[in-house]
Amino acid sequence: MIWRLSHRAAPDAVQIADRHYNRQKPGTPQFVPPGRCFVLVSLDGLALWVTSWPFARFVKHRWPGAWVNSLFRREGGAMRASAMIKEAVAATRWRWPSVPDLGMVSFIDADKVKHKRDPGRCYIRAGFEYDGETVGGLVAVRMKPESMPDPCPPVGAELSLFGDERKDEGR
Repeated sequence: MIWRLSHRAAPDAVQIADRHYNRQKPGTPQFVPPGRCFVLVSLDGLALWVTSWPFARFVKHRWPGAWVNSLFRREGGAMRASAMIKEAVAATRWRWPSVPDLGMVSFIDADKVKHKRDPGRCYIRAGFEYDGETVGGLVAVRMKPESMPDPCPPVGAELSLFGDERKDEGR
């Protein structure tokens, strides 16, 4: 596992988030949308992953209830982005064992990522599939539950001897 637990206002994570194209207010201490979130930073400090789990009733896109990879930024390192994505999904499954029916979705602004013949290629290599576009024109990629890797805890996760203490799923 190359990911360690972090949080929505960790200073090292804020620095990486400030360089991501979807950052709305660089410099502010929090960089995650409101609601349930799971934040990971790579062990080498060169990558950041955020899984958000917005409540379906507040979602305005066509994937209500799905986990949303709201931020992935890789600034170097030896591991391929697709392998990092797989491990982040595995860690998300460890955090929230009940996978939503729609799985996980991510949105890519093709105009703001390095030009490639197919935006989101690293997601496709990780097991996501193209799933259309948003109303605003973002490319949507989605990983179905049956395509997800097995759960795996990130570095720094506390494992309970007395049962599962991860209680916030579905609320």
